[in-house]
Amino acid sequence: MDLLTRIKGPRDLDRLSLGELDQLAEEIRTFLVDAVSKTGGHLGPNLGVVELTIALHRVFESPKDKVLWDTGHQAYVHKLLTGRQDFSRLKSKGGLSGYPSRAESDHDIIENSHASGVLGWADGMAKANEVLKKNDHVVAVIGDGALTGGMAWEALNNIAAAKDRPLVIVVNDNERSYAPTIGGLANHLATLRTTDGYERFLARGKDFLERTPVVGRPLYDTLHGAKKGLKDFIAPQGMFEDLGLKYVGPIDGHDIEALESALQRAKRFGGPVIVHCLTEKGRGYTPALEDEADRFHAVGKIHPDTGLPISTSGLDWTSVFGEEMVKLGQEREDIVAITAAMLQPVGLGKFQQAFPDRIYDVGIAEQHGAVSAAGLATGGLHPVFAVYATFLNRAFDQVLMDVALHKCGVTFVLDRAGITGTDGASHNGMWDMSILQCVPGLRIAAPRDADQVRAQLREAVAVDDAPTVVRFSKGAVGPAVQAVGRAGGMDVLREPKATRPDVLIVSVGALAPMCLEIADLLDAQGISSTVVDPRWVKPVDEALAPLAERHRVVVTVEDNSRAGGVGSAVSQALRDAGVDVPLRDFGIPPVFLDHASRGEVMTEIGLTAPDVARQVTGLVAKLDGRFESRAVEPARD
Repeated sequence: MDLLTRIKGPRDLDRLSLGELDQLAEEIRTFLVDAVSKTGGHLGPNLGVVELTIALHRVFESPKDKVLWDTGHQAYVHKLLTGRQDFSRLKSKGGLSGYPSRAESDHDIIENSHASGVLGWADGMAKANEVLKKNDHVVAVIGDGALTGGMAWEALNNIAAAKDRPLVIVVNDNERSYAPTIGGLANHLATLRTTDGYERFLARGKDFLERTPVVGRPLYDTLHGAKKGLKDFIAPQGMFEDLGLKYVGPIDGHDIEALESALQRAKRFGGPVIVHCLTEKGRGYTPALEDEADRFHAVGKIHPDTGLPISTSGLDWTSVFGEEMVKLGQEREDIVAITAAMLQPVGLGKFQQAFPDRIYDVGIAEQHGAVSAAGLATGGLHPVFAVYATFLNRAFDQVLMDVALHKCGVTFVLDRAGITGTDGASHNGMWDMSILQCVPGLRIAAPRDADQVRAQLREAVAVDDAPTVVRFSKGAVGPAVQAVGRAGGMDVLREPKATRPDVLIVSVGALAPMCLEIADLLDAQGISSTVVDPRWVKPVDEALAPLAERHRVVVTVEDNSRAGGVGSAVSQALRDAGVDVPLRDFGIPPVFLDHASRGEVMTEIGLTAPDVARQVTGLVAKLDGRFESRAVEPARD
């Protein structure tokens, strides 16, 4: 690592020869494999952008020039070249974020880790430069997968409107987002990748025609005058130029000299330019290249030589869903599946193998996925749209106005719901139960274990006149939590010994074991409690209000934002029913959470069994009059 350890900032690259830059690239790849295998993280995407990142920092002067990354998971090399080479706690509390982070460096401009938004950022920053008469450059690096998102094309339409506003768009084309990129744009880029460049064609034609007597030169001039039409015929990059964007490429994304030349030309152009770079995801690491599913897009802790996991966890929520989907597909021909460029991460790989004609990958386009689902439902099918909880935020309007308004039977399966931890603020699935509370007719299921995932998924797809949502956590699913009774549609997980119990604990989803632990801690303090799992948290079960009335205190516990979440819905339901019982809601505060493990985050926000039990004990004691307010203490002589 002789060269890498000497790089303290981007300008240190200026002193290196071309040969040393190639050596640096190899050192970076060795570093990434070694470091990320110990911590987990996005390995494949970063192995593919080593030379591209070096070239960008050689040509542009970050942070004066703004280099923006979409998505931020491909910014590890950028971190290394901007002075951040301690990857020992990558994605862990107190360590480097897995995405760009303003708190870490002035070189990190935006903390984006939801795809397709960078071109909108770049458009706005280029406009700001124009108004403020700055000569800074704005460079947006966007993966070809992110170009499947509609926001990218909205931005391109606006960027192209100003022919003299400088802006460099680098398309990192590795034919993949997670899995191989799909759709018409992917086919177009594939054509550009495989077509011999028209400039070389014209050069060969010019040599031939200029040697042809009499008609040669006039014919060449005629053809050259029709260059645009010929260009579209030979290499159809005309799509970009029809938008008003200068196109440069395709460029070998692993040839530093070629990359620097292309980026220098783009930098000097004085208007919007697309630089199309061909890269190889997972480059230089055989286990990644042999992983056809996603080229080691994201890995846990692995053995660096083999790429095999260091340890295996138990059954996970995602695979439980995936297996049940295959069973449903076998039972019902109307069941179809939708994914937004994340077939394997959301557990639909086996469904695709079993029913290849009944699954649709819409690309990184959650909005389109939701509207398409409405169309599928209206056409007589029942679509199941599996997506990370945090990414459903992007499709709220479509869930509301297309699916719910039209009473379409669509099931949304939200993976990684609640606190996910290590991927940081943007990936915690902590908003879904709040933003979906206001959608008329929509129903939300929060399974507590694997058995309930299977059961509630089946209940959800049985609904054909309204949208349904099934949400579950990230990672391993624990043992089954058995019900001991039933109250309306709710499962009773613990019954009190007292005839007039103190506390009704409303447990949401995967927090059921915690809620049972809370009940045990309260029991040790002489406080009796009932624990119920509503199963379906929207709408609030009608049996909850009369059950709450038989208790002195109601407590809700959820891994969702407290603002507008299940606790708020339960409180409103009790008020509507005229039940005047004190309610305390426990959940995630409305703040952006720093990256750390799920357990560390929950401890930090006070969402643990001891924390909740302590506060509930204090509340019950206050009701008993054991705690007197200082304001009403008798005056002392």
